[in-house]
Amino acid sequence: MNNNVKIIGLDADDTLWDNEIYFRSTEERFCEFMEPFCVKDQASAVLLETERKNISLYGYGIKSFILSMIEASLKLSNGKCESAVVERILALGKSQLNEKPVILDGVMDFLAKIPASYRLVVATKGDLLDQTRKLKLSGLEKYFHHVEIMCEKNEEDYSCLLQRLGAEPENFMMIGNSLKSDVIPVLNIGAHAVHIPYHTLWLHEKVDTEINNPRFRSFENLRDVIQLLS
Repeated sequence: MNNNVKIIGLDADDTLWDNEIYFRSTEERFCEFMEPFCVKDQASAVLLETERKNISLYGYGIKSFILSMIEASLKLSNGKCESAVVERILALGKSQLNEKPVILDGVMDFLAKIPASYRLVVATKGDLLDQTRKLKLSGLEKYFHHVEIMCEKNEEDYSCLLQRLGAEPENFMMIGNSLKSDVIPVLNIGAHAVHIPYHTLWLHEKVDTEINNPRFRSFENLRDVIQLLS
């Protein structure tokens, strides 16, 4: 690895702790609620379309997901969805908000072994309140020099993050589970990126591309990244 790297950014959801599995579980229940009006595949497709449309208004996270489920339920039922269903959707969302973060395998090994010369940064998308809450509950907050809850993860957003950190692209390496959000825009600004796949990925984050870049690496587990830093 390039010895100029001094700052390591880590995505939070599905890189530090489980996240997407809870969204998919909630979606399954949502589809059950919609059974009187449509088949499961249609409910999932309309929900995804609604989520994508609403990102620019609501951003990412569970609260945005709740609003999109309510809107999708009205679309799928042609406005005939009873208030009891909306109440169930709200209850589902609140239950998900109360989930305690479960740290992924390899995270503690990585944090324990990373050389002290590196500054660690959380760089994640999502709702500010929810992501802050999860970080505190996780017990991982003490390991990080800086926390950035980002509205989006594109080239401009990463460039702004580096400016705030006083770092050049060659000084920065991002680690995350999404090629779309954690890898491609980081490589595009000249920084380094490491992909740690998670077994479940939101369809909005999926990209069909092959990455061939000397500043890119992929590992199965976060603990394996340590070999780049020694």
